[in-house]
Amino acid sequence: MLKNTDVQFGLVSTYVHWLSAIMVFSLFAVGFWMVDLNYYSEWYKTAPYYHKAFGLTLFFITLFRICWKLINVSPKELGNNKLEHKLAKVAHLALYGLLLLIMFSGYLISTADGRGIELFSIVTIPSMGELFPNQEDLAGEIHEIAAYTIIAMVVLHIGAALKHHFVDKDATLKRMTKFK
Repeated sequence: MLKNTDVQFGLVSTYVHWLSAIMVFSLFAVGFWMVDLNYYSEWYKTAPYYHKAFGLTLFFITLFRICWKLINVSPKELGNNKLEHKLAKVAHLALYGLLLLIMFSGYLISTADGRGIELFSIVTIPSMGELFPNQEDLAGEIHEIAAYTIIAMVVLHIGAALKHHFVDKDATLKRMTKFK
């Protein structure tokens, strides 16, 4: 089943969720490693190229994911804890918001000098140029803070999923891990 039902996430939601998760962790790890590269490193230009290209890929996947979420039903919430349900909605919105903030700030860092961003040498996403003074540095600070914040939010997200599975013993985690 490709689409979600009232009780289960569909294949599209499931695969896009796990692909996004892998990409977020990978992009964070590469970004963390990349900031310490020096000019003489063989990865000095290569790592940012791939970081930007995969970041753009995640941006398009995230846009697709948001659209897919808007046109699909979501499985009904399990349990009766209304506060937990509200917190989960806020956390999911925060995750999407942080993803978009990270990607937009990354775009502002990369295009402040007027050059576009190469998407795997297939297409160049054009630059809007420097929109405000010190754009690269300010966007860099936002990018870094948002990246660390999203990792913290993802850890909370994982903790909540494990709590549902091991403490509440409900099907919350199973609904996102069945790949049928």
